[in-house]
Amino acid sequence: MRFMIMIKATSDSEAGVLPDQKLLTDMGKFNEQLVNAGIMLAGEGLQPSSKGARVRFSGDKRTVIDGPFSETKELIAGFWLWEVRSKEEAIEWVKRCPNPMNGDSEIEIRQVFEADDFGEAFTPELREQEERVRAKAAGQQ
Repeated sequence: MRFMIMIKATSDSEAGVLPDQKLLTDMGKFNEQLVNAGIMLAGEGLQPSSKGARVRFSGDKRTVIDGPFSETKELIAGFWLWEVRSKEEAIEWVKRCPNPMNGDSEIEIRQVFEADDFGEAFTPELREQEERVRAKAAGQQ
């Protein structure tokens, strides 16, 4: 099972306040534990939303909205992609994580859809297409 682990943004992270040396060191050690356990597939911190954009869809219309975005509690400051046996295992790993922000912070855990979650709608042709795309994307890294 794959899970997206999302570190919620704070007013500091949105203001571009960078983590201090201790937090960077602690997070580096935690990431090393994840890699050694064979769990971490990817993980990165994100720039503040002031450097981002959103694309809003309404039928065929696309509207670009430049950051910053006002609702900090709805923003993500960083993420991991983990492969674990269960949501409970993901929770246990998150509980070991150093506090990712100075002060209060929150980490959200969301399971990633797998092909089998789509049932019969995910035809053998779609499965082959997804495998080709994933293999090509992995080869580009």
